[in-house]
Amino acid sequence: MAQFVNRKDDLVKEAIDGLLACSGGALARLDGYPHIKVVYRADWDRSRVALISGGGSGHEPAHAGFVGPGMLTAAVCGEIFASPSVDAVLAGILAVTGPEGCLLIVKNYTGDRLNFGLAAERARALGRKVEMVVVDDDIALPDLPQPRGVAGTLFVHKIAGALAESGKPLEEVAAAARRVITSVASIGKSLDTCTVPGSPKESRIPAGKAELGLGIHGEPGVEQVDFSGAADAMRIVLDKLRPHAAGGSCVALVNNLGSTTPLEMSVLCHALAGAGIASHVIGPAPMMTSLDMHGFSVSLLPAEPAELDALAAPVPMAAWPGLHPLGAVQATPLPDGLTPIEPIPSANDRTRATIEHVADLLIGAETALNELDAKSGDGDTGSTLATAARALKGSLDRMPLADLTQLFPALGNELSQTMGGSSGVILAIYFNAAGDACANGATVEGALREGLRRVSEVGGAQPGDRTMIDALAPALEALERGLVEASAAARAGADATADIHTAKAGRAAYVPSDNLRGHNDPGAEAVALVFEGLASAPRG
Repeated sequence: MAQFVNRKDDLVKEAIDGLLACSGGALARLDGYPHIKVVYRADWDRSRVALISGGGSGHEPAHAGFVGPGMLTAAVCGEIFASPSVDAVLAGILAVTGPEGCLLIVKNYTGDRLNFGLAAERARALGRKVEMVVVDDDIALPDLPQPRGVAGTLFVHKIAGALAESGKPLEEVAAAARRVITSVASIGKSLDTCTVPGSPKESRIPAGKAELGLGIHGEPGVEQVDFSGAADAMRIVLDKLRPHAAGGSCVALVNNLGSTTPLEMSVLCHALAGAGIASHVIGPAPMMTSLDMHGFSVSLLPAEPAELDALAAPVPMAAWPGLHPLGAVQATPLPDGLTPIEPIPSANDRTRATIEHVADLLIGAETALNELDAKSGDGDTGSTLATAARALKGSLDRMPLADLTQLFPALGNELSQTMGGSSGVILAIYFNAAGDACANGATVEGALREGLRRVSEVGGAQPGDRTMIDALAPALEALERGLVEASAAARAGADATADIHTAKAGRAAYVPSDNLRGHNDPGAEAVALVFEGLASAPRG
């Protein structure tokens, strides 16, 4: 898998320096490359308790992305998924610890515990006041004597960081950190493993499955479960966390494990919001990732009022998404003039049968049109038309099927709401213009040609530009001679677009000509299919 890296050996160093270069002077590092990689607050004056965390890289923005006022004082960075050395941790302690001491926040992995623990002992021998807490929030393996530390660590960073920033003594900061550790629970779920730079990708999660409880270094989870969608995935995770919820305020930290898209994360949060397990949320956001893992984790903390205040305290780091109440969706009525005027329904069996016939044809052509669109667009023409066709079939009972002057604009309004994108807008303009012309006395054929004229005027496309108009224009010219001739003209126009190698309008205008050569324009092909469907529609 190609990745935006240079040499593997320089990856972490270059990433740290890139972060520092973009920090506006807020962050600095110790001059200890390559073995000592410590990021710290450039404004730190050692007058308060210092908070130090860290571990292997690959979990960005953790840990260096949370260095700043109100959270970490310093982050000690190892190589990808590798604990930093004792010397690196000791360097971080000595660099930022003043008379008030420091708190080491360590995730429960053997390497981190040993290296941070020995560094703490050496720092104490040098006269520094050091406390260490170990986060073990992963509940994936309930019988494990040493649970892993995962994204719940961020609760410790934020709550302890707020107390330290306000000047609380080390003993109080450490006690608050330990209380959070005893209360927080986390579990993750993923559709795929992560890709470690320079190593082959492990593909142990088959299609149709998701892994529950895998670690942030890609360690196997407790089980693989069937994957049937976001709602079920979130439900399974929350069922594991529910025994750890308590009365009062529970905060859910919703963490993107690396490559889950923001759209997916919001869908997952929709499922979380309806579960009734949390009163507040942090995220969704990538906070403690596992490189490019396509998954998410949820950390749950039953929070006391003082902890909610600490979590809500603002910090300037962009990586921290903040604390927000998890509430009901607010919706307000549409502004005046935008609420659609519902037409008066009327019946016409022939019109209904024709629309249903054409809609079924477009639904059946979904895959073929998507494949054709993939040559010149983003491969969704078939899906867009099929979605609109299904919605149109479902709306026929409220359509004015017996009155074309009402039916045309009703079709336009329906398609504008169900198709989306430019296609919905174009057809809305088309049918509304046709409805206006029909209401002013135009024949059906004349009204449809007026709709085309308006579309060309607004959209700018003309015959020869390799759009749906290349099929629609000749079809409408032939329509007065009957649907069979209109159908033939539409088919000829659509097929001719395969020889138009340079599009002048539409998405195909941005596609190289080699991609277009020999392939019909998908919009023109859809128009040809519609006229072929009209020509073959049942008569009655």
